[in-house]
Amino acid sequence: MNQIIHSLFARKSVRVFTDREITPEDKSLILRAATQAPTAGNQQLYTIIDVTDQAIKDTLVKTCDNQPFIADAKMVLIFCADCKKWYDAFRFAGCEPRLPGVGDLALAISDATIAAQNAVVAAESLGIGSCYIGDIMENCESHRELLHLPRYVFPCCMLVFGYPTEQQINRAKPQRSPMDSIVHENVYHEMDGAELEALLDIRVAAGNTYENWIHAFCKRKYNSEFSREMSRSVSEYLKDFAE
Repeated sequence: MNQIIHSLFARKSVRVFTDREITPEDKSLILRAATQAPTAGNQQLYTIIDVTDQAIKDTLVKTCDNQPFIADAKMVLIFCADCKKWYDAFRFAGCEPRLPGVGDLALAISDATIAAQNAVVAAESLGIGSCYIGDIMENCESHRELLHLPRYVFPCCMLVFGYPTEQQINRAKPQRSPMDSIVHENVYHEMDGAELEALLDIRVAAGNTYENWIHAFCKRKYNSEFSREMSRSVSEYLKDFAE
């Protein structure tokens, strides 16, 4: 197993960081790696916001589901799907472009998240931990104001970085589901209840039952207030692309 593959298997989310700073050289390398990611038509349909203002980090703690470790991160990057810059470039050049649509947003989200994963892999290779913060999609009104996001720019993911503590290094990575339940050959295979239980049972802690776990997980994640708020916020953003 080569070093890249090894780091992909070993990488896990890090939420507790040491006081060690990320050097400007390593930060630049991570950002440069992000911008080398595959991109639709070489358009790079994203903008990366490098959050260096501690007051903004402190606010993001509150607006992103009260996660204190965001404030302690040594680097915070917000990857925005950006359908504005190309639209503006076309407009300023007199091309008479149509308004950005939902398809443009989907493509831009793909570009942004691929770039984000490049940053994660680059950081991991340098011994720097990271954690995705999906909650950046919540509270669209607050985040638009906080980050000065114009129309057609959507904050699709946030990453926090820092050197992991020994506890985080030694913490076991959560197990992933079996390959045969994730990889479908040629066509999609719709799974029944028994197959889905086999897919997810690996996540159930010893002493618990699948039924208890799935009900608790549904309540904590899928039916949670933050999940409902995320759907509302994304729906608000989609209104920009529906005209």
